[in-house]
Amino acid sequence: MTTELSTANPCVAPSEADTSVRAVWDRLSTDARTSRDEPLIAGLVLDLIDGCDDLAESLARLAASRVATPEIGRHVLEKEIRGVLAENPHVLEAVAADLVVSHERNPAYPNYLVPYLFAKGFLGLQVHRVAHEMWNSGRVMAASFLQSRVSEVFGMDIHPAARVGSGVMIDHATGIVIGETCVIGDGVSILQSVTLGGTGNEDGDRHPKIGSGVLLSAGSIVLGNVRVGDCSRVAAGSVVLDEVPPHTTVAGVPARVVRRHADSLVPADRMDQEIDPAG
Repeated sequence: MTTELSTANPCVAPSEADTSVRAVWDRLSTDARTSRDEPLIAGLVLDLIDGCDDLAESLARLAASRVATPEIGRHVLEKEIRGVLAENPHVLEAVAADLVVSHERNPAYPNYLVPYLFAKGFLGLQVHRVAHEMWNSGRVMAASFLQSRVSEVFGMDIHPAARVGSGVMIDHATGIVIGETCVIGDGVSILQSVTLGGTGNEDGDRHPKIGSGVLLSAGSIVLGNVRVGDCSRVAAGSVVLDEVPPHTTVAGVPARVVRRHADSLVPADRMDQEIDPAG
């Protein structure tokens, strides 16, 4: 699993924008300057963008402000999150790539600031990235706390052990469930109510493996330790129980191949929901 958008992988569409952490922070700062005239969010922008030196400080403040509880306050969480980001700089690289593709793929986002501050799919994924590093370092209870808060606050449940690549867009977020042994590649797009789960009767490695450039459409379900191949598309409402070949669209319950794509097509980037075999 890589940590930045890769132009070498044909199933990860190269971004037109600079996905480096510095460039993304500069773009956020520029977007903030154009938003200061809105009095309702002026204080928010001052706290989370203007008052920060870099993306790590800003993200730690933002995430902590969203998931803090009366028992575990914002300042405690901010310190913990900053520590994780300092020890794992690849997390910030993934955050930057996620923000770029979220803006590029969703016409509802006029700039970087809107998804950064307000899109629960984007922020929930970033809190998961922190929880994942905590889980990997043996901090199971801390990671489980963050998982619980992501579920409560953002309506998406991602086990902290699940591995997620970079340049991933989670749109809307509501109802998303991602299991413990799930692996998600780079450049994937995931819409609301997607389940990447087990079959309920397995132990061990029991969750899906999602290739790079995959589009998981709204309400789609993938169950068991099956692979969805690179640059494939799972149509809305489909239930996948078997392996999905690369460069294909599957649809139905249970899902069946309905279309073979050109190898150059990256469904996650195009966000094309067309399943007509003649299309």
